[in-house]
Amino acid sequence: MDLQDQLKNLFPDHVPEETEEQQEESNIWLQDDPIICKYEKRKGKPITILEGYTGADEDFKLLAKELKQKLSVGGSFKNDKIIIQGDYRDKIMEILKDKGFNVKRVGG
Repeated sequence: MDLQDQLKNLFPDHVPEETEEQQEESNIWLQDDPIICKYEKRKGKPITILEGYTGADEDFKLLAKELKQKLSVGGSFKNDKIIIQGDYRDKIMEILKDKGFNVKRVGG
């Protein structure tokens, strides 16, 4: 007898509810022009730079924070650019495309 059967015996009148998966609502403004995703090396270390966002700075900062959390890496937001430590162009482009952004890869 598994757990489901035991629960049915304990609560015979219970009707299980169907849970609906909700997509995350994004408050970030989507733009028509693509975001530029490029790779550089600074002081011998690889970094990924995102630039070309034309919305509010606060939205771009939120996007930077979310990318850093999803990738579990460090980074910063300076001069209207997101700087992510490491070469994560493919993963970043995939995340941004899932959010609905147009992304253009530059260099390599």
